[in-house]
Amino acid sequence: MRYLSIGTDSRISKIGLGTWQFGSREWGYGESYAGQEARAIVRRALELGVNLFDTAELYGFGRSERILGEALGEDRESAFIATKVLPVLPVAPVVQQRAVASAYRLGVRKLDLYQVHQPNPVVRDGTIMRGMRALQRIGLVGEVGVSNYPLDRWRTAERALGTRVLSNQVSYSLVDRAPERDLLPFAESTGHVVIAYSPLAQGLLSGRYDRARRPANRLRAVSPMFLPENLERAGDLIAALREVGDKHGATPAQIALAWVIRRPAVVAIPGASSVEQLESNVAAADIQLADDEYQALSAASDRFRPITGAPAVPHLIRARFS
Repeated sequence: MRYLSIGTDSRISKIGLGTWQFGSREWGYGESYAGQEARAIVRRALELGVNLFDTAELYGFGRSERILGEALGEDRESAFIATKVLPVLPVAPVVQQRAVASAYRLGVRKLDLYQVHQPNPVVRDGTIMRGMRALQRIGLVGEVGVSNYPLDRWRTAERALGTRVLSNQVSYSLVDRAPERDLLPFAESTGHVVIAYSPLAQGLLSGRYDRARRPANRLRAVSPMFLPENLERAGDLIAALREVGDKHGATPAQIALAWVIRRPAVVAIPGASSVEQLESNVAAADIQLADDEYQALSAASDRFRPITGAPAVPHLIRARFS
């Protein structure tokens, strides 16, 4: 495992574990996954050097936090635990109460990273950050982060907090490179972190899916990215991942993860449906892409033009009833 060392109390693993699927029915993994497989995944992650675990109060309405805390057990103190507050009625006292509730569900005395799950479109961040500042002052929160924030609002949140807002958790992958415009240059030049969620584009970059093999999971099934037309358009990108993977003895998913974390300020938090998938994800941290390999993958990404937005709606309707 490789780690970031940026002045936090502990290093942060370049590959972490996202736990949205823990206890969340929309993933369709079932009770046996929540009760058994999730714990096995967390235990194996710890053995492999993973210490970044990301959750949120919204995931399974608190179940993800409970499952993660129980799975970590006595190793909670050695993990870097990140959770999120959903900014509904985000006044300072509510933010503080919700942090206490998350810490209780996780079974920890301190939240290593407490993130604002998304920008509130009406309420600015001053009152949220007053709550965060109080939580840091009493030692319940170590670092403060945000999620899905544009750069100007990230900076505004930091000014409101009065100290660094360590991280911004955003979608970043070979099919979503928007953070490269401004978030990544800012993070790399200032000692901040971009936490990449959906680094495999919900599995699109695994190479498991094509026009004849579309995902059955309902979250993926309703995503425009998994339209038959987009799966076909992704063929060139998947082929590039396979070509580079052949040189490293790696899968397309591992190469896609290696591409994401090659940027120095980026850590990735892929989910895992099994211990085997977790092990595969973690192995990506050991892959060092050459400059020409990185550039070839980036070029293939540039050529990928998926159907998205309003033009995707008729295709989604057609795919739903075909």
